[in-house]
Amino acid sequence: MARKTAASSKTAETKATKLFVLDTNVLMHDPTSLYRFEEHDVFLPIMTLEELDNNKKGMSEIARNARQATRTLDEIVSSSADGIDSGIALYGPSRKLASGHLFLQTEAISSDLPAALPTAKADNLILAVVIHLQRRHPKRPVILVSKDINMRIKARALGLEAQDYFNDKVLEDTDLLYTGMRELPADFWDKHGQGMESWKKDSRTLYRLKGPLCAQMLINEFVYQEGEQPLYAIVREVSGKTAQLETLTDYTHPKNNIWGITARNREQNFALNLLMNPDVDFVTLLGQAGTGKTLLTLAAGLTQTLESKLYSEIIMTRVTVPVGEDIGFLPGTEEEKMAPWMGALEDNLDVLNKTDEEAGDWGRAATRDLIRSRIKIKSLNFMRGRTFLNKFLIIDEAQNLTPKQMKTLITRAGPGTKVVCLGNIAQIDTPYLTEGSSGLTYVVDRFKGWEHSGHVTLQRGERSRLADHAAEVL
Repeated sequence: MARKTAASSKTAETKATKLFVLDTNVLMHDPTSLYRFEEHDVFLPIMTLEELDNNKKGMSEIARNARQATRTLDEIVSSSADGIDSGIALYGPSRKLASGHLFLQTEAISSDLPAALPTAKADNLILAVVIHLQRRHPKRPVILVSKDINMRIKARALGLEAQDYFNDKVLEDTDLLYTGMRELPADFWDKHGQGMESWKKDSRTLYRLKGPLCAQMLINEFVYQEGEQPLYAIVREVSGKTAQLETLTDYTHPKNNIWGITARNREQNFALNLLMNPDVDFVTLLGQAGTGKTLLTLAAGLTQTLESKLYSEIIMTRVTVPVGEDIGFLPGTEEEKMAPWMGALEDNLDVLNKTDEEAGDWGRAATRDLIRSRIKIKSLNFMRGRTFLNKFLIIDEAQNLTPKQMKTLITRAGPGTKVVCLGNIAQIDTPYLTEGSSGLTYVVDRFKGWEHSGHVTLQRGERSRLADHAAEVL
């Protein structure tokens, strides 16, 4: 009787589970995607394996992912004692992550596509497989998973169900992304001021408060309150409904200038407090063009490299994704090849070099040479296996990195290294990356609340009235 019940429940479970057909770009985007469908089954058309084989050569991220996906498949297939026809259980190879089965196309499937669609195209052959599976399992949801929007539109036009690959999305709505700051309500001190302790430490004031809002605060989150007696503070400790706040250094004041730069707004002040704090190893700055991300970071990096000697040098890297057409092969060394991508660095160095008005032309030229000797420009392609000791590492245009590339870069940091990620998630140039799945969104979400990391979303453009108006109306 027990056996019969188990069998019937298994049949019910099979009916409830879905069959996902994977497009090649899903495997090349996330090689572990086979294990990300929980209790549902996964089907791989033979064309997917063919395309994986075509893309495996080379040193690009896509080629590496294709090879990794192939190795994962080999591990799964070799773990099966039974035949491939009945499906290979993913429970063992996935280390209990997935409980479904993997099916590989083991027979030729006749194409039932509309006459206008060329059958030689790989995408259309995968669509034919989906149509065939839908007919074979009429009571079971058969869903095509693809990162290619046109492929999904074609599938829906043919009456098939199609979805994007959502597993790597950190957030569905980027408006919910952590901003790194919180405005305190007007009645904050009435509700949280009872039994408050305050004391001085290194010219800063610390407060210990209790109240309902304290439980929601995160370590290194900035809190502020505007008004007659404004408060700008950072959360240092949180335990239960108790929080410890510490007032900030006012970098808007000329006496606290960093390499001649002062903060022009509240968010820039918050950013400089993170950039100048040696206890914060990882900083992320988000913001649209002209909010001062690169300028503030370089000013803080130069001050701590050349003046306080906290770091030995600044290393700057960025993803080389061109906005327009590519300009072909570039001659020269790694530094010279990266030079066209580093216009932003040159522009900001010009601004920082002009901050010392008394230096004169010779003094400025000498300063510029000294600065250039301390800034190294590196390509992302040669980062694997490296360790950076006592370096100030700046990752510019970080929104174009995948979560995996971001992990590769951040794990390069050795003792005494500070990593700063800059970017604008509204300007993603990498194919298949969205605001929700960008590596920058991923690290902002994962690192929030860690005592040695901080994040600020810069709001106001400070470039020029023209740039601000253009960002608003265009």
